[in-house]
Amino acid sequence: MSKGTKKIDDLAELLERTGGDAQRLEVVRRTQRFKRSWIELAEALIKVRAGRAYERWGYDDFHAYCAQELTLKKATVDKLTVSYSTVQRHAPEVLEWDGVARTIPTVEAIDYFSRAIGDGPANDPSLDEEPAPSRRAPARPHAPEVLTELKNAVFDEGQPVAKLRKRFDPVLHPRPKGADKLDLLNKASAAARKLAELLPDLDGLPEKRVRKLEEELGALRDDIEALAEPLREKVARAAKRTAPPRLPAAQSG
Repeated sequence: MSKGTKKIDDLAELLERTGGDAQRLEVVRRTQRFKRSWIELAEALIKVRAGRAYERWGYDDFHAYCAQELTLKKATVDKLTVSYSTVQRHAPEVLEWDGVARTIPTVEAIDYFSRAIGDGPANDPSLDEEPAPSRRAPARPHAPEVLTELKNAVFDEGQPVAKLRKRFDPVLHPRPKGADKLDLLNKASAAARKLAELLPDLDGLPEKRVRKLEEELGALRDDIEALAEPLREKVARAAKRTAPPRLPAAQSG
């Protein structure tokens, strides 16, 4: 436990023991939870699952307990527990940070990192039961220097997931050739359609002029579609070639 965390914990204990000012105690309690909430919740969930404590509380299944009592979806629970386990394996020192002197990475940033390195429920050492088949696609192998740079960006630089995506998506998830051009064509077609839909609502334009513009915009969209269709097929083929294999869906019963 860091000095900062111990100090705030000791203060909270003192205020509780001595009947300190209620508002002051509430601020201290919120400070305790500030920026560490996801780490602390994930740790608590892992302990509940490992000790099967949910069974004492009347639940047969861990995820049922999370959904019904904590209103946490399975995807959220898995993200929390997998991210916590990723931190334990790859940057355990983060668990000692107080969230003030050193910023704790967000769960979204850790999740981005865990996906890049291929972490998932099947790799979660805190899971003491056979995990259900995951729909998370296997990670492509990436150059070690790329993963090292990503790790530094997450844990040392504390970059939010939006910046991580902007910085690393072109390397970790390269877009097929022609995808950017296809996006531009799709946006142009959508803009032409939207303009055509708005024209009848514009006061002051002659009806003849509106009809002519609608025809011209329709022809423009046809021309755009003629350009986009072969490109769409090309991009789809390229994406299929580079996509990792899909995992089979979980079988019911």
